[in-house]
Amino acid sequence: MLYEESLVTLPVLVVDDQPDVRLALRILLRSEGMATEDVDSPAAALEAVAHREFACALVDLNYAVDTTSGHEGLELVTRLRQEAPDLPLIAMTGWGSIDVAVRAMQLGAADFVEKPWNNTRLIQAIRGQAALHAMSEENRRLRAETALGRTGINMLRTSESSSMKRVVELIERVAVGDSHVLIIGENGTGKSLLAREIHARSTRAERPVIRVDMSSLPESRFEDEMFGEYRPVSRPGRFELADGGSLILDEIGSIHPSQQAKLLRVIAEGELERGGTMRTRRVDVRVISTTNMDLDSAVRGERFRRDLLYRLNAVQVRLPALRERVEDIVPLARHFLVHECKRRGRNAMTLAPSAERALRGYDWPGNVRELEHAIERSVLLATRDTIDADVLALDRPAAPPLLLDTLTLPDAEDLLIRQALERHGRNLQRAADDLGISRQALYRRLEKQRARHECEATGLG
Repeated sequence: MLYEESLVTLPVLVVDDQPDVRLALRILLRSEGMATEDVDSPAAALEAVAHREFACALVDLNYAVDTTSGHEGLELVTRLRQEAPDLPLIAMTGWGSIDVAVRAMQLGAADFVEKPWNNTRLIQAIRGQAALHAMSEENRRLRAETALGRTGINMLRTSESSSMKRVVELIERVAVGDSHVLIIGENGTGKSLLAREIHARSTRAERPVIRVDMSSLPESRFEDEMFGEYRPVSRPGRFELADGGSLILDEIGSIHPSQQAKLLRVIAEGELERGGTMRTRRVDVRVISTTNMDLDSAVRGERFRRDLLYRLNAVQVRLPALRERVEDIVPLARHFLVHECKRRGRNAMTLAPSAERALRGYDWPGNVRELEHAIERSVLLATRDTIDADVLALDRPAAPPLLLDTLTLPDAEDLLIRQALERHGRNLQRAADDLGISRQALYRRLEKQRARHECEATGLG
């Protein structure tokens, strides 16, 4: 199983008919780095989940029509289970009715809190449900990819270049061992996919594989997330969850120097202590790290510990950029084309000679990820079963230069975000990748934009 970071990267849906409650929850969750969307009625909640994805929903059980029985809230829980069966629901009641809360859980709520709520208890409930939701979604995605033949080794076997054949040979040798592995390469080259493939081909394949995006892990949460916490609730960290399996540390070069010593100790000694307790726990974890940074330069600049690099770098795998292996571009494009046609239920499509020439002549700054998105876009736009160079549209004219001297810094940021969202059809993850930031960071910027625009609209800006 693959366990995504318990940071809440999708917004939390708050459903409550009391404006002061919605405001208090919005302030609390924002202080914890969580985006929110709040609505005041069951109908508005159903409309929201029909059009957007959420980490979880906080659902009040009592509304203005009936403030005591919880009937409206229970009916909403039932409808949400039908409309969004995978969305975690946390029921809220201000009447201390355990019977109503139990009934909500029987209908599909994952947890409940009483008003007035305990902030720590509420935040823990949200983080826990969001983590389980992310894990479930990732497992579903991986199963779907496997069914369509998109596992890492199938993609690697499409490679015809000598550089990628060497990578495949190296993986086949090192995957069966227990040595820690460091995968380096530019953004979009498939480092995380390769890390999962190493786990899948190892003797640990039947044990958990846990992934952490180190670039989005706040320094204040590092120890609790990685090593676990004892108070206010007992919760294992990523190392314990990965015990016996593999731990993928994406973008390892981004961790703060103060975190590196703590990480080194656990990797070197195989022991950790949960926060709030002195008890030592043994863990058996294979660490597979990825980075797009030059860690040797970071060591020389004293931004990365040399001894930690030695521990992580028992085996190093370098993924070449797509422009360095032109022979692989068309085979990969055909691979993505087959997958995309199956996914969208379209007839089999082919690449015209003009499309193949355009694919080989393009520089691919976004590497394999950009190639996959280009094929996905082409399948959507194509009106025939053959994709030509015009449909690929790789030689798009450059955008007119921005008159930066006429824009404020916030306006320039607004413009860049808006353009990225438009380029990627409002897909937040792809827009964040395009901008070079995490999805959580994009959410924070969108929230800041919305707050600024609200202030300007009311004359408070």
